[in-house]
Amino acid sequence: MRRASQAHILPILHRLLPDGRIKGSQYFARNPKRNDKSLGSFSVNFKTGQWADFATNDKGGDLISLCAYLHDLSQKESAQRIAQMVGI
Repeated sequence: MRRASQAHILPILHRLLPDGRIKGSQYFARNPKRNDKSLGSFSVNFKTGQWADFATNDKGGDLISLCAYLHDLSQKESAQRIAQMVGI
């Protein structure tokens, strides 16, 4: 599942974080879990899937953990949601 999600990372990021912008290998977006007013502190490396919010120190290693974080899901529920997004 991790490989499949990585192969579709940009479309998944656009669904999870629709207001994001690409700069280099980073996808910057506002963190919907807090009152984030501007882009900059929350980013996802779209080559590795690693993500971090440098304002809160929240971070993870892949899209499954990102989806779980954003939607308060278990890792299993998050993997299932991403599988639906990519048609698996």
